[in-house]
Amino acid sequence: MTDRTGPARPAGRGHRTGPAPDIDLLYHHRRLALVRLAVLLVDDVPTAEDVVQDAFTALYRRHGAGLSGLDDPEAYVRRSVVNGARSVLRRRRTVRAYVPPRASPAPPPEEDVLLREEHREVLRALRRLTPRQREVLVLRYWSDMSEAEIAGTLGLSRGAVKSTASRALAALARRLEEAS
Repeated sequence: MTDRTGPARPAGRGHRTGPAPDIDLLYHHRRLALVRLAVLLVDDVPTAEDVVQDAFTALYRRHGAGLSGLDDPEAYVRRSVVNGARSVLRRRRTVRAYVPPRASPAPPPEEDVLLREEHREVLRALRRLTPRQREVLVLRYWSDMSEAEIAGTLGLSRGAVKSTASRALAALARRLEEAS
């Protein structure tokens, strides 16, 4: 018996007659019904089409164009569509359950401008120090290194690091007072 789609249509709902269809026939005759099934499960057409396409791709990769080794290729691809739709729904549920951390309120814009100006003044004063003084202060206060670590990094004694840091802080304070 033939129907509107032609004589080569595979039998539906597990009732098989004749040889197994190839994947092209199965796709041609069952894709639309499978998309409708997927739409009912995932509630949007583009996702449903992706689910069906993925099911056919997996079918082809596993069994080839001739669908060898399958007793009921239509049931197999239908089950793949249902499983794919379930995966989509699980991913959606995970995405919906994620609550991003609240961003901390931003400081007022004028505070940001004032901080930037203060930082510029400090950087200008820091540039006017000797290279060794600048290195010691940057390693101490920016890199949060101990006196022993600074001494090892710069090849100085701990006493030289202490005295350089002390002189550098005094010079930095003077330069910042001059700027104000």
